Amino acid sequence: MEIINHEALSRCIRDAVRAELQEHFKTGGSPPHDERLLSKQELSEELGVSLVTLTAWMKKGLPFLRLHKRVYFKKSEVLKAMQQKTKD
Repeated sequence: MEIINHEALSRCIRDAVRAELQEHFKTGGSPPHDERLLSKQELSEELGVSLVTLTAWMKKGLPFLRLHKRVYFKKSEVLKAMQQKTKD
């Protein structure tokens, strides 16, 4: 009998929570169904910036979702906001 390891179980739970959050926070626009929510750590790594920089951007209007004490981002919304800022 094979038992799932801790890392695989954690990943499954994380993916399931992200999927539920994505459904819960859907807006009028139709984001791609395969878009997953990113944590602050994941987005900072993706963009190549520090967590401090990311937090500063959030204070300046970077779009994010908050569920209790956790913060999540839709990459498409972040990129759209960043593109709009560069046009200003």
